[in-house]
Amino acid sequence: MTDDDIIPAGDSVVPLLEPREGIPPVIEDPAALAVVVRAFAAGTGPVAVDAERASGYRYSGRAYLVQLRRAGAGSALIDPIGCPDLSGLDAALAGAEVVLHAATQDLACLAEVGFTPRVLFDTELAGRLLGYERVGLGTMVENVLGLRLEKGHSAADWSHRPLPEDWLRYAALDVEVLIELRDALHDELEAAGKLGWAREEFAAILAAPPSPPRADPWRRTSGIHRVRSVRGLAVVRELWTLRDEIARDADLAPGRVLPDSAIVTAALDQPRTTKALTDIAPFTGRSARRHLREWLNAIGRARMLPEAKLPQPNLAGDGPPPANRWADRDPAAAKRLAAARATVAALATTHRMPTENLLQPEAIRRLTWEPPGDLGDEAVAARLRDLGAREWQIGLTARPLSTALTVLAATGEFEA
Repeated sequence: MTDDDIIPAGDSVVPLLEPREGIPPVIEDPAALAVVVRAFAAGTGPVAVDAERASGYRYSGRAYLVQLRRAGAGSALIDPIGCPDLSGLDAALAGAEVVLHAATQDLACLAEVGFTPRVLFDTELAGRLLGYERVGLGTMVENVLGLRLEKGHSAADWSHRPLPEDWLRYAALDVEVLIELRDALHDELEAAGKLGWAREEFAAILAAPPSPPRADPWRRTSGIHRVRSVRGLAVVRELWTLRDEIARDADLAPGRVLPDSAIVTAALDQPRTTKALTDIAPFTGRSARRHLREWLNAIGRARMLPEAKLPQPNLAGDGPPPANRWADRDPAAAKRLAAARATVAALATTHRMPTENLLQPEAIRRLTWEPPGDLGDEAVAARLRDLGAREWQIGLTARPLSTALTVLAATGEFEA
């Protein structure tokens, strides 16, 4: 396939079925990787990068395939199992802009193998800033370039070896036109006056620290809202913790060991015998059945815990309460939140982008829950800066938010 073969005629959509140079061989050893490093170092322009994980199959979020493409180098498919250290490639491309789609999904697993971009262009985020309603890679490629990508293997188990040819074709096509997409979106951002905004956003993604471990992650068990008693919550905690240990040791996605629905049902029923436990259907699955005694012991531990060691119904946080409780907890704060949300929503419509991209919802919540004593533009801007808002966001929202809160204060309803 040549470059001319992928240029759509008129408004027609052209299926993108094969990589231009064919499916590249999978790089599985350091010697072959060294050849790729030299080729990409000699290439020019941005580097398109993608990574495939085995989410839903494996416990870890590691990459099982890394795809790259650059002008002058073509495409490469690298197996991180055979080549777990990409620091040489990282050094060779240190000065290059890296193009990713939905970068936050891939940056962590790329960092694990030693690849850390210094300059980023995120095509998904660019699409959001430009007001595209659907920003999946396939949709963006179709709407912007007039090409259709097949997306049939996005949820595949990429830890499988050997990787089937049709999976490799799909993987190579994911970076096939990513640079062309980047170039088109770059031009659109520039024409819309949003290129500087995008660059701030891309830099913020790269500068963001790793997310801290979540406090009490077991509380995110799907369906936990059905468990009303603290003793039942203790069962959820014990079963979730045991499942997590089993899943980590076996490198299996936790849901493949035991689904959340089984944990919640066990917390509600609190079975005392193997027979009662296996009456809950998911506990008869192959993975779960191997640990029946351990599940029962976990439930027993929860049942015997002293009151002082039982989990509280709600985890205390360091931020505002959920917004749906503000009207009861602090009616004045609820009015401030409504005014701020309406202001940001109107601005987002004007600038054709999702509200959450114009200003982070958490920043709005914290600003209105504990507003500065001075509601002037500068004070609001300083508060937003402290809350992590970017300068372009502050430039667009600080004054309108200051005005909205000041008007509300003038009505006498600003304070409780």
